[in-house]
Amino acid sequence: MIESMLAGFEAAMTLTNMTFICAGVLLGIVFGVLPGIGSVTALAILVPITFYMSPLTAIAFLVGINKGGTSGGAVPAVLINAPGTPEAAATARDGYPLARAGKPEKAMKTALYSSVCGDTFSDIVLILMAAPFASVALLFGPAEFTSIILFSFTLIAALAARSLTKGIMSAALGVFFSTIGLDPVDSTDRMTFGFIELFDGISLAAIAIGTLALSSVLVQIFDLNKHGEVDAVPRDSAFKTDNRLSAGEFWGNWRTLLRSAMIGTGVGMLPGLGVSLAAFLGYGAAQRASKTPEKFGSGVIEGIQATEAANSAVVGANLIPTISLGIPGNVAAALLVGAFMIHGVVPGPLMMVEHAELVYSIFASMLMANVAHLVIGRIGIRIWSQILRVPQSVVLPIVVVLCIVGVYVQSSSMFDVGLMLAFAVLGYAMRRSGFSLVCLIIGFLLGPLFELSFRQTMLMYRSDLSILLTSPISLAFVALTLFFLWRFGFKKKR
Repeated sequence: MIESMLAGFEAAMTLTNMTFICAGVLLGIVFGVLPGIGSVTALAILVPITFYMSPLTAIAFLVGINKGGTSGGAVPAVLINAPGTPEAAATARDGYPLARAGKPEKAMKTALYSSVCGDTFSDIVLILMAAPFASVALLFGPAEFTSIILFSFTLIAALAARSLTKGIMSAALGVFFSTIGLDPVDSTDRMTFGFIELFDGISLAAIAIGTLALSSVLVQIFDLNKHGEVDAVPRDSAFKTDNRLSAGEFWGNWRTLLRSAMIGTGVGMLPGLGVSLAAFLGYGAAQRASKTPEKFGSGVIEGIQATEAANSAVVGANLIPTISLGIPGNVAAALLVGAFMIHGVVPGPLMMVEHAELVYSIFASMLMANVAHLVIGRIGIRIWSQILRVPQSVVLPIVVVLCIVGVYVQSSSMFDVGLMLAFAVLGYAMRRSGFSLVCLIIGFLLGPLFELSFRQTMLMYRSDLSILLTSPISLAFVALTLFFLWRFGFKKKR
C-alpha cells in the first residue's frame, strides 16, 4: 500500500499533470462564475476531449474543473445575488448582504478559503476511507434510503424555509416536477402532454437556472424599475471599505469550518444526497450553534464559511462510493465514472487492487488541485469584484443572456429555454409569496432517488412499510424526521 501511495504521488507531480490541474481549476471557476452553467455542464462538455489524455491527466483535469466550479458559483451569488450553482444559493444569504455593505472582496475571500478548507478535509477522509467504506455503504438498502430522503426533505424545509409548511409544500412540488418523463420501471410517459422533449424529464439546468438565477434577476429588474439604482450594491464604497480578512477573523470560526466540513463529507459519502443539501445543512447547523443566530442572513462571514466549507467537502467525499462501489455520489461523480470507463478503468472494489497506483495518483492530484484552487482563486478575486463597477442596468441583461446560453449549451434545445423562462416566472411568484426555492430544487434533485427507493421498498416487502420502523438505520432517520416536524412545526406554532 505504501509503495503504491509513493508511486502514485510521484506520478501525479509531473509538469503535464500539474498544468492540466491548473487548467481544470481555472476553467471550473470560469464556468462556475457564469450563472447557471457550473461545473456539471463544464464536465459534460469536456469529458469527451479527455479521450486523448492519459487516465491520470484526464481525471486530474476533470477533478480540477469540479473543484473550481463548486466554489466559482459563489462569485455571482455574492456580487449580484444570482447563484451560479444551486448550492451557492445558501452562500448568497450572507455573501450578498456583505457585498452590499461594501465588502465584496472580503465575502469572496471568505468563500474561497472556506471552500479550500472543506475540500482538503474531505480529500483526506477520502484517502483514509475509500477502502473500508464499502462494507458500511452496503448496509443501506431501499428502505434506508427512503427514510434518509424523507429526513432530508424535513430538515431542509425546517432550515431553509421561513415556514415549515411552505418548505414542505415547495419540496413536494419539486418531487412532482421530477416525476415528469418516462416511468423508471415500465418506461410509460408521465405528464409529457405529447412533448418528446419531456420524455427525459425536465432539465436540471432549466429549473435551477430559471428559479434561482433568472427569478432573482426578475426581482432586481422590477425593483430597479420601481426604485432606480437605489437597490444596487454600493459600488463606490466597495473599493473604499476595508476588505481585508484577518487570520484571526477567519480562524476564529474554526468550529464552524470543521463542523461544516464534517457535514459535507458525511453527505458526500451517501450517494445521491448532493451538494445543495450539504450547503444548507452546514448553514443550518452553524445558525443553531451560533450565539447570535438572528444575525445570519445579514452578512456574517460565519454563514459564508458554513455553506462553502460544507458544499466543497462533498467534492472529495462523493468519490468514496464512486471508487469503492462504483456508485456515483452525484452528477459530477457520474461524469467522472464515464471518464474512467473511457480509459478502461472500472470503478468498484477491485479498482483499489488492480489500479492502486492510479487511485493514489488521483488522490495526490486532488490535494495539489486544492493548492492551485487557492492560488488561482485568490488572483481572480480582484477581477471578479470589478463587476460591481458596472451599473445594474447593464449587468442584469448580461446575466439574462448568460442564463439563456447556459441552458441552451447543455441541451441545444429552445424547448428547455422556454421551460427556463416558465420556471423563472414560477420562481418570481414563489419569492414574492414566501415559498422556498431551495426546497423546490432539493425536492427536484432527490425526487428520482426517493421514487426509486420507495418503489423498491414496496416491491421487496409487498407494500409492507413497517420495514421503515424495523430496520435500525431507517428507524433512526424516521425518528429524526418526527423530531424536526415537532421542533420546527408544532412546537414553533405554540
